Amino acid sequence: MSIKQISVFLENRPGTLKKLTSVLAKNNIDMRATSLAETKDFGIARIIVDDAYEAVNTLKENDFVASLTSVLGVEIPDEAGGLDKLLDYFAEADVNIEYMYAFPSRSAASQAYMIFRVADTKAAEAKLANTGLKLLSQEDIANI
Repeated sequence: MSIKQISVFLENRPGTLKKLTSVLAKNNIDMRATSLAETKDFGIARIIVDDAYEAVNTLKENDFVASLTSVLGVEIPDEAGGLDKLLDYFAEADVNIEYMYAFPSRSAASQAYMIFRVADTKAAEAKLANTGLKLLSQEDIANI
């Protein structure tokens, strides 16, 4: 039930991120969420879109270095303490988080979505399956 995240390697110089967003816009690819991490020489844009396979192919056709990674998507209440409650489940299941980022719901003002990169996505899904958490699928991403 994991979702696919696109990681795009970008040179850390002016205009590079703009080239990425221009390719996405030109090809009608709507980003649901994005995160940007950088070092001195390069950055990594992490992107969630509804059709990850189409988007990664489009990026590669336009000379970007892009790859797909499985990540966990989890729906949480958009309220004070929502993330804290969610992290209780991760702690109880002994799931270590490598990185995370969030995005708001387009349709429900009271919901938000967290994206988690963990060492073993399938194992984490299995550990969290019976907790009552709403784990997102790639199909869910297309509808939110």
